[in-house]
Amino acid sequence: MVRLFLILGFAVVLGGCKSEQQDLVQVSTQASVPASMQGVQAKQLFGAKDAGSRQSPLPYGSYAKGCAAGSVALPETGPTWQAMRLSRNRNWGHPETIDYIRSLSAKAAQQPGWAGLYIGDISQPRGGPMLTGHRSHQIGLDIDIWMLPPKRLDLSRQDRENISSISMRRSNGAYVNDSWTRAHHEVLKAAASDPRTARIFVFPGAKVQMCNDEKGDRSWLRKIRPWWGHHYHFHVRLSCPRGASGCVNQDPPPAGDGCADAEQWVRNILNPPPPDPNAPKPKPRRELQMADLPRQCINVLQSP
Repeated sequence: MVRLFLILGFAVVLGGCKSEQQDLVQVSTQASVPASMQGVQAKQLFGAKDAGSRQSPLPYGSYAKGCAAGSVALPETGPTWQAMRLSRNRNWGHPETIDYIRSLSAKAAQQPGWAGLYIGDISQPRGGPMLTGHRSHQIGLDIDIWMLPPKRLDLSRQDRENISSISMRRSNGAYVNDSWTRAHHEVLKAAASDPRTARIFVFPGAKVQMCNDEKGDRSWLRKIRPWWGHHYHFHVRLSCPRGASGCVNQDPPPAGDGCADAEQWVRNILNPPPPDPNAPKPKPRRELQMADLPRQCINVLQSP
């Protein structure tokens, strides 16, 4: 998989590696799309909504091809968290996601030097493709959590626009740097140990470091998956809530703790394999239209 990435780029890896990619399952609809939505990129329609729909909370589709009904906003500030970059209006998610953040941030606040968590992007008010950035985060079940340990939870809105997280990686992600602490290990362990967690994306060097440091139960390591980037934040992906029949889970991670796989990622970072002259050229990514999304997403957009 790493070989493919190095040769073909991020887009091809997303299309070719089902187990570690953001879920790209096709969940399209044959229902007619209203004329007002035809020919318009779905991200323009979803990006224009500033509040959740008045519907029961339900995710529709997959993490990278879907939408979210009845999303609720994470309060901008709580006893053990702050939502960052408020101007993006991406602090919306399924109620289960909001509860997860409350629970995990309280556990993080028990770590030395951590007042809680700084929360990055979750989803737009009605999910769907984002105007910029992520390809996933479309159904209210993905959470970006900053690596920066919060020292205070009274940041102003302006502070939250200007402050930045810190990188944990060294040697292009093959190793952690001096900013990595045992507390990072414990926060990620708590995040992965929650039964609602499907997987967590983090840079390869962090996974290898956690594999080397964990001396107890290693079962939680299976959910920690190496992925490019993810050194300023880690990305939590929750499983579809019980009873959400229109929600498409990503395939479970491979069996085992995944440590050997992470070590292979590191070897390929340090010693990139030669390019494959027979590899096909990557295809340009097409922007999603409403017809690409589950039919319920039309109702999500049209709901008050």
